[in-house]
Amino acid sequence: MKKFFSILCTLLFLANFMLAGNADAKIINNLDSTKQKYDYLIVGSGLSGAVFANEAAKKGKRCLVIDKRSHIAGNVYTENIEGINVHKYGAHIFHTSNKKVWDYINQFAEFNNFVNSPIAVYKKELYNLPFNMNTFSKMWNIKTPGEAKRIIEAQVKKSKITSPKNLEEQAISLVGRDIYQKLIKGYTEKQWGKDCKDLPAFIIRRLPVRFTYNNNYFNDKYQGIPVGGYTPIIEKMLESSDVLLNTDYFDFIKKHPDVAEKIVYTGEIDRYYNYQYGKLGYRSLRFETEILDMENYQGNAVVNYTERSVPYTRIIEHKHFEFGNQPKTVVTKEYPAKYNGNNEPYYPINNEENMILYQKYKALADKETDVIFCGRLGEYKYFDMDKVIESTLSLTEKII
Repeated sequence: MKKFFSILCTLLFLANFMLAGNADAKIINNLDSTKQKYDYLIVGSGLSGAVFANEAAKKGKRCLVIDKRSHIAGNVYTENIEGINVHKYGAHIFHTSNKKVWDYINQFAEFNNFVNSPIAVYKKELYNLPFNMNTFSKMWNIKTPGEAKRIIEAQVKKSKITSPKNLEEQAISLVGRDIYQKLIKGYTEKQWGKDCKDLPAFIIRRLPVRFTYNNNYFNDKYQGIPVGGYTPIIEKMLESSDVLLNTDYFDFIKKHPDVAEKIVYTGEIDRYYNYQYGKLGYRSLRFETEILDMENYQGNAVVNYTERSVPYTRIIEHKHFEFGNQPKTVVTKEYPAKYNGNNEPYYPINNEENMILYQKYKALADKETDVIFCGRLGEYKYFDMDKVIESTLSLTEKII
């Protein structure tokens, strides 16, 4: 009996120890070289890396997550400033029509009922987005869908564009000259750093046009902002993994080449292969955030500025994402920027030249047996958050 009781106590102690060890995200300062090798080294603690780590841990795999930044959560990182959850790398509004993805993300946070209804400023005029009857009514002083359709059709016909050769012609052939000049031209040229006449037509195969008085930017069934921000979500996803911050993968792997059985790489695929075929194109962003001693600055979470002469594309007032009533407010101006290798690569430039180059890198990646590429930079593809989760879940189901 004493022997049985002793064994039982030992088992209970080990069980409690294991549970205690998985209670929180484990930020470690250095790698214990005496530890057993990890199953996965995950490069990047953003959404794709965190989802992979969470799924791998549930299947009993040991993961080490490293990130070059001083914090977890990648571009969805939110920081509390003046009691307001600030989206440090641009507005992140969760939306999806995939119930599986919605149920998955709701394991980690409660979501509010925020609806994205941005406003566009052109000179001294205010317009609702996406293009809808509120937009058309303001622009042309009309009331009915029939009136709006006739004006757009007449402008498209007048343009005599049958085979668009560039983005400008493509946009005019879809929505006419008025909407293009006021709401598309300047904003797009700022985003891409080029004149619309020098951008390929395929960038906008279609434009969202609604002939209803509906300002909801997304058509998805599920939409909202996590109460408390995104960072706590990533913390929960990483609670069973070891995490090293301020750690560059290329420096780290030289010192620890055998740290894991497999690598999950969410960084730039061209950098991984030392740019052997050349560098892929990206657009970057620059953010200016300030605290204002006022309750309400612009009355909306997102306001776009569509004139090219205004250097920023939009201003984000973060408190409106969670219906805040704090005495102060925090706003961020978002400036498009050329990617120079030192700033962050936010948007892949998926033109024909870059896609040909990416296919060369993908051919290398497809031959790898111990390296898995995923996420926006690893797959050189722009992903909404729900698509990141959907893609990573599908990946883990296949390989773990």
